Amino acid sequence: MTHPLKNLGDLADPNRPASLPAIIDLRAADAPARYTHGQVHQLAGGVAAWLTARGLPAGARIAIAALNRAEYLITYFGIMRAGFVAVPINIKQSQENIDYVIRDADIVLAFVDGPRRAAFEATVPVLDFDDASPGGFAAQITPAGFDTVAPAHEDVAQMLYTSGSTGKPKGVPLTHAGQLWALTTTAGAAAPQNTQEHYLLAQPLFHMNGLFMAKRAFASNSLLVIQPGFDVNAYADALERYRITVLTAVPTMFARLVKDPALLRDRDLSALARVMLGSAPMTVALLERIQQALPQVRITHGYGTTEAGPAVFGPHPAGLPTPPLAVGHPLDPAQVRLADGPSPDEGVLLMKNPAVLSGYHNLPEKSAQVLQDGWYYSGDVMRRDADGFYYFVGRADDMFVCGGENIYPVEVEKLLESHPDVRQSCVVPLADEERAYIPVAFVVRRDGSTLDADALKRHALANGPAYQHPRRIRFLDELPWAGTNKVDRNALLLQARALEAQQAWTQSETETV
Repeated sequence: MTHPLKNLGDLADPNRPASLPAIIDLRAADAPARYTHGQVHQLAGGVAAWLTARGLPAGARIAIAALNRAEYLITYFGIMRAGFVAVPINIKQSQENIDYVIRDADIVLAFVDGPRRAAFEATVPVLDFDDASPGGFAAQITPAGFDTVAPAHEDVAQMLYTSGSTGKPKGVPLTHAGQLWALTTTAGAAAPQNTQEHYLLAQPLFHMNGLFMAKRAFASNSLLVIQPGFDVNAYADALERYRITVLTAVPTMFARLVKDPALLRDRDLSALARVMLGSAPMTVALLERIQQALPQVRITHGYGTTEAGPAVFGPHPAGLPTPPLAVGHPLDPAQVRLADGPSPDEGVLLMKNPAVLSGYHNLPEKSAQVLQDGWYYSGDVMRRDADGFYYFVGRADDMFVCGGENIYPVEVEKLLESHPDVRQSCVVPLADEERAYIPVAFVVRRDGSTLDADALKRHALANGPAYQHPRRIRFLDELPWAGTNKVDRNALLLQARALEAQQAWTQSETETV
């Protein structure tokens, strides 16, 4: 960002040509919808003007519930430009959770697509992106100039809700100032004036990974190619067809992208220069497969949270190369620390920076648990090496005890995925009378592999501590996904309990302790 601004809805530099392409919307793959930066700005102004005419109070919270599309971002920017709070809603959650979020956020109006309309219109007024009548989005929203509201330093721009995998979703209010600081802090070198970066978005816009990438694209006046969701073949096609140069993604997306080497083998992906993976754990095996499939690409594994933003780690200040699986070196060592660990170099990560939330919405007790003097207790256990690089060990609340030993599922997954025949794995705890819990594993083999449970257990025992090896194994064709393009651990935990009750695990010749 080269221009000063205060409102998160005004990211693109007005000094760059308005004719620069901004969005290619692939919702109808055979008829892409194209928008310039000038058109997006004017349509966002139209959203802001339409909302202002409704007479809503400043700071009113307005939902967006749709698959990825151009109108999603146009609306997102327009809501914030008008001084209201954008609330992107996870459309893959239950109706019960959606109703809860509508009540908890006090949503006054929702922008929806056709399939999501019924989930909202009984509760709040809606404006439907797909409604072609005079009451629909296209007829109601006309391009307009709009004098963007200048927010105060503490004014909230957006409120995202955590996935709610362990309870009700939690509202995370984030300020204009904090998000703009994060964008500025993580901005790479600006592209030359006569070139444009090309980004590809397929992860959902209700999740910080995709939403922040979209904001980064607009803050650099780049081109953003938008797919409604992640389809591996369509994603590979778009990488080649639209000469994608840089993107962020969730590792599970790339695990599927490189599953079949033939998918990328004959494509011209020479434009792709940088891939930033984050929001889920990585393994060396997956990193190597991605690098092998994309040898010319610089791949980095980053870290961020909804509550504290992605501006935490980066390259080493002395220019040391970032080791595989390290999430980087602190951008500002004074903004991170480790606590509650077995040593000064391992513990739960605490962060304090301008992007950190001031508290969860309507949850003072939960806020007090995770915030103290501005420090956010992430619940993510990290390890720091001698050079100051940080590594993700696991979630503190994922850790379980087996026979007196602490086990982090991610560590066991790394161990299993070091086997050449394992493409992906997920480890969950299963209750056990003698040992409290035992690790059990769901495993996706490489195509054509005949790896059996015994061989994989022997690999784990030979390459890691005995207590970490999985006592039960189930081979699957694919691991289930949650709505945020991460592995759905809760679904696998339920499946593990069912398999144990039915004694239906992949058969093993020996039962180990």
